[in-house]
Amino acid sequence: MKRDSGLVILGFGGHARSVAAVAIANGVQSLLFVDENARDDDSFLGFAARRELSAGIPAGWSCVPGVGDNTKRKEQVECLQSAGWELAKVISSTATIDANATVSPGSFVGHHAHLGPLARIGLGCIINTGAIVEHESQVGDFSHVSVNSVVAGRSQLGRFVFLGAGATVIDGVSVGDNITIGAGAAVVESLSAPGTYIGCPARRLPAGAHPSSISNAVS
Repeated sequence: MKRDSGLVILGFGGHARSVAAVAIANGVQSLLFVDENARDDDSFLGFAARRELSAGIPAGWSCVPGVGDNTKRKEQVECLQSAGWELAKVISSTATIDANATVSPGSFVGHHAHLGPLARIGLGCIINTGAIVEHESQVGDFSHVSVNSVVAGRSQLGRFVFLGAGATVIDGVSVGDNITIGAGAAVVESLSAPGTYIGCPARRLPAGAHPSSISNAVS
């Protein structure tokens, strides 16, 4: 987003504050949080929070979703689009973004993240601190690539994917829609069935199973 324009962040939790910290580090000087649970005296780094996205915001300001939950982020993006707001994308100045990579509106790219040549990041995504999305990989709309996780070259993540902290998707692998990959897991073959996958190699947890049962999990 432009440094001389204001930014509205929807949310006031941890991810919203990470977005704010990156925006401020990038030189944004006007910022407002909007969260229905905000209190009258809530603020972060000197910027106020309020409960409603209503009149009184100067012309030229843009908005960005500020929640980590993929489904809630989709709802925020759809609400902003239907109201005619400009969707911002917040990209850290410390991230390395190849000139041929694409980041869609409503997305966040954190400090020291890396997007390789022809990487494509969908609408309303999170590429968090230190995450890597390598060459020719695609991340579907409303997905979250967590801190220090790796999407190796020519891989594809579907929509509503959550890749946990430190997880790895190896070269050329596809991960379908609505899949959660646990922290530290290694995806070594393509996954299509929605669900939660943990371990190395990543295996699907049966419905209702606890992660400690990975030894009994089925692929």
